[in-house]
Amino acid sequence: MSVRKGAPALLSAGALCAALLLSGCASTAPANPAAARTPASEPAAGDARPEVVRPDTAANSLASAPVSRIPGIGPATRAFVPDGTSQVLVVTGAGPDSDRSTVTLYTRDRAGRWAEEAGPWPAHNALRGWTSDHVAGDLRTPIGVFRLGDAGGRLPDPGSRLPYDQDPEFAISGTGFSGESLEGSFDHVVAIDYNRVPGRTPLDKERPLGAEKGGGVWIHVDHGGPTQACVTLEREALRALLRALDPAREPVVVMGPAPELAR
Repeated sequence: MSVRKGAPALLSAGALCAALLLSGCASTAPANPAAARTPASEPAAGDARPEVVRPDTAANSLASAPVSRIPGIGPATRAFVPDGTSQVLVVTGAGPDSDRSTVTLYTRDRAGRWAEEAGPWPAHNALRGWTSDHVAGDLRTPIGVFRLGDAGGRLPDPGSRLPYDQDPEFAISGTGFSGESLEGSFDHVVAIDYNRVPGRTPLDKERPLGAEKGGGVWIHVDHGGPTQACVTLEREALRALLRALDPAREPVVVMGPAPELAR
């Protein structure tokens, strides 16, 4: 049985949907993610948000001096971050065709200053790198700014403030591109709102942009190699991220290769 914790965080996004398990990014068969930098809809005015809880120091969290802009994020990319968002997960690809990236969580205080809240963490992305026009099976991770509002996994909720769906359907087996085992990859996941309907379990298969644009783009447990389209973090880093993401802060992920994000 599926156990879903919390009320759905109904965060809108231009591109929506989810591809699952053996058709998802960590499967052994080509999967379906998608891209297109789609601006998220404007949130309500006001910023009466609680302070974020810092993740475990064991998960390699660091603090930084507050700054007016998120490092590495240029004006063109910044324009797609909703004004009401005060929590941004930045996934910086090593290059357009690289399967390696770095993940850092930033939060904004009431004075409008951004600070590094957790990370940087090493990560994997898709086998062939990145794309701004993702299609199913291209083995690239979509570039863009996407909301983060739903989580789940095979294992119990580690303390997520996002709605969390514990379900045995998150179990996976098989091997990845480097011959590594995929078992446990979906023990915890955060759904990226690319071609999916927000407010639903990550297992939901509806794809508003159509199956050809992919889906099932998640942040999930690293299995030691590149993915179909997802972003992966080491287990403890992902658990810390789940505890840190706060729906009241309207979190988004900003992801792509460094030169693209700097535009």
